[in-house]
Amino acid sequence: MSRTSAHVPGPARAPRLPLAARVAAAVLGGYGFAWGFIAAGASLAFAAGLDFHDAEFLASMLGVLAFLVAFLWAFAARRLWVVWTVLPGGGALLAATGSLVQAALV
Repeated sequence: MSRTSAHVPGPARAPRLPLAARVAAAVLGGYGFAWGFIAAGASLAFAAGLDFHDAEFLASMLGVLAFLVAFLWAFAARRLWVVWTVLPGGGALLAATGSLVQAALV
């Protein structure tokens, strides 16, 4: 067996796809979750009697924190499918809640 034909371990290429999926889940799923959180938070705060611009500002500031938590959780979670289920699903549920509250107010 010659030296050139021996198997030389190289850098692992397999972890790139799971890492890219986590980054996508963190960025896209976190954005969707934060957007839904802001929509629900602003409409619920306005329904509770807060001025519209104050409700919008408060929800936006809390939405930045929600995005940070979702982003970090996407990397800390053990199973990637849970992240892809919770973040977009939770964002859609929160956005629907905000829409329903807004429709009830009008």
